[in-house]
Amino acid sequence: MDAFTTHTGTAVALRRSDVDTDQIIPSDWLKRVERTGFGAGLFSQWREDPGFVLHRHPEATVLLAGENFGTGSSREHAVWALQDHGFRAVVSSRFADIFRGNALKGGLLPVQLPADVVERLMTLVEADPATPVTVDLDARELRAGDVVAAFELDDFTRWRLMEGLDDIGLTLRHDEEIAAFEDRRPAFLPQTS
Repeated sequence: MDAFTTHTGTAVALRRSDVDTDQIIPSDWLKRVERTGFGAGLFSQWREDPGFVLHRHPEATVLLAGENFGTGSSREHAVWALQDHGFRAVVSSRFADIFRGNALKGGLLPVQLPADVVERLMTLVEADPATPVTVDLDARELRAGDVVAAFELDDFTRWRLMEGLDDIGLTLRHDEEIAAFEDRRPAFLPQTS
């Protein structure tokens, strides 16, 4: 997982609420066995519309979304699709708990801000799509134009994202202790290798 400290990029406003994981990545894309290649399926049904906002701003790396983003079934594929498309952060006034957990474990930063602040950001980037948006995890702050907004994130999750550590990376930090434990196990017990 890539470390996340500060990211500056452009943003796109997805003015839709209650976007569920089936809309983010439809189930027919779930047959893949790799974590890559899901970007092509991101919002695939909506992308059939030539006027869909992602067509106008394919380079955006920050997604501004309506409330209740990521509802529906639990699928890590939704996070993978957003990341594979190039998004580093999603900003909304409310996230589904499971989506938020999947995003944080996968290195996609869900930034929760009050609805009026999200609206100001959407209006700002719609007026000028080249507006740089900075998500500063070190300061726990989002900055764009005249908008400066603090967001909350617990210390452990913040540290883990800044170190680029997913669950496997956290476990591998203890590789020597794990190997020493395995060396001490009696030979008749199951072994890992």
